[in-house]
Amino acid sequence: MEKVYKTMKGTGVGNIVVGIIILLTGIAAGILLIISGSALIRQKKKLTF
Repeated sequence: MEKVYKTMKGTGVGNIVVGIIILLTGIAAGILLIISGSALIRQKKKLTF
């Protein structure tokens, strides 16, 4: 039984670490999208079709 609990603990810790990494990646991607979108809006006046 002890081996099962150790495996569950390791899996839980791994899931938490992966979740934190995904969260940070999502936040970074969101910030980059906001910055590039604002740059496009600022350059909107210079666009001609």
